[in-house]
Amino acid sequence: MPSKTLFTLMSSTAPLTLGMPVLLPVTAMHRKRMSLPLFVGKVAAGFPSPADDYVEKNLDLNDLLVQKPAATFFVRAQGESMLGAGIHPNDILVVDRSIDPVPGKIVICALNGELTVKRLERDNEQWQLKAENPDYPDIVIHEALELVIWGVVTNVIHPL
Repeated sequence: MPSKTLFTLMSSTAPLTLGMPVLLPVTAMHRKRMSLPLFVGKVAAGFPSPADDYVEKNLDLNDLLVQKPAATFFVRAQGESMLGAGIHPNDILVVDRSIDPVPGKIVICALNGELTVKRLERDNEQWQLKAENPDYPDIVIHEALELVIWGVVTNVIHPL
C-alpha cells in the first residue's frame, strides 16, 4: 500500500527554479497599489439592465487576488490539459504556497523536473494528478516519481 504522502510541499524558502524561468513571489516591494473603481451594480449577462451611475468603492486587484503576498507567485499556463477547469493557454495562474494541497485542489508541481498544473485527487488510497481534459491522461503518483508541489492555484487571470 502506498504511503499517505508521496509528495513534498515546497517550502517558502526553497528556490523557484528547477532549470526553468524564475518565478518571483509577490511581496510588498513588488506590489504597486492601483485602485480602480468597483461599481455597485452587477453586469447582466442576459438581458441588459439600467446602468448604476455610482461607484461603490475602489478595488485593488492585489487585494482581490493575493491573500498572502509572501507566499504567492504567478505563473503562465501552457497547454490544454486543464481547459475543463477554466485554465487556458497563456492564462496567468495565481499560486499560494501557504495553502495545503488537499484532494480537489488544483496544484502547480514539478513532476520529474517538469512543471505541470493538475487537480490533486485521491481515489482508493491512490494519489493522482488529474487532467481536466479527456484528451490528456491522469498521472498516478507512485514512489518512482519525483514530485514537489509548489502551491495551490487560487485564481486564474484569463484574457478574452
